[in-house]
Amino acid sequence: MDSTKSPDHLREEVRARYAEAASAVGRGATNTELNDALQVVDDVSTSSCCSGDVTVDESFGAALYAHDDQESLPADAVAASLGCGNPTAVADLREGERVLDLGSGGGIDVLLSARRVGESGFAYGVDMTDEMLDLARANAAKAGASNVEFLKGTIEDVPLPDASIDVVISNCVINLSVDKPRVIAEMYRVLTPGGRIGISDVVAEDHLSPADRAERGSYVGCIAGALSRSEYLDGLSEAGFVEAEVEFTHEAAPGMHGAIVRATKPITS
Repeated sequence: MDSTKSPDHLREEVRARYAEAASAVGRGATNTELNDALQVVDDVSTSSCCSGDVTVDESFGAALYAHDDQESLPADAVAASLGCGNPTAVADLREGERVLDLGSGGGIDVLLSARRVGESGFAYGVDMTDEMLDLARANAAKAGASNVEFLKGTIEDVPLPDASIDVVISNCVINLSVDKPRVIAEMYRVLTPGGRIGISDVVAEDHLSPADRAERGSYVGCIAGALSRSEYLDGLSEAGFVEAEVEFTHEAAPGMHGAIVRATKPITS
């Protein structure tokens, strides 16, 4: 975390950044424009989420989704995709499962999850940004999705009961949290015994210090706040998860990688 800014300040920066992204989609911005547009945050030029201080390529945004998936969704859901992976593919969703997307944004992963789990399943999205929630709900209406619900809340305090979810997904959002142990604990809490996580996130190589990460990009740009691989694995283990793994997929900045994070809540504790 940036030691010069309070957690509340950082959280508000993140909220404002995503509110502007949602508004830009409403003005007709394409996904490429949204991911390539440079933002200025506290006089530091950073590109959109999960891209650090580099020009975004096909390792970010809607390009990570199959063409058929993009074509079958509302255009605004595709345009608002700002992640670093495709968690719906990572999680291997099954018919009838209940899915939770942390930081659901414009709703692309919730809508895709709802299709994969079918009418007997359900997909929730949690987001703290009113503008993104409005966009996601409009996209769900356009898609005719009846087995979805978008809830206002933070990923550190999920508004769902214990053991109510089979799979937790997230796309390049946990790195933005100001309290990552709380996020991991919340994932564990809402999962049923035997439930699992399938997350895309930015993760640092173990040799990079927090200062090194901050040099490679801003907090709001998904770089400075990223955990290292060991920190992620240790945090999952401390929360009670088993079979945890962090797999690097592509470099987002020097020593910083888009990654797949998987883990399981044991059936018996």
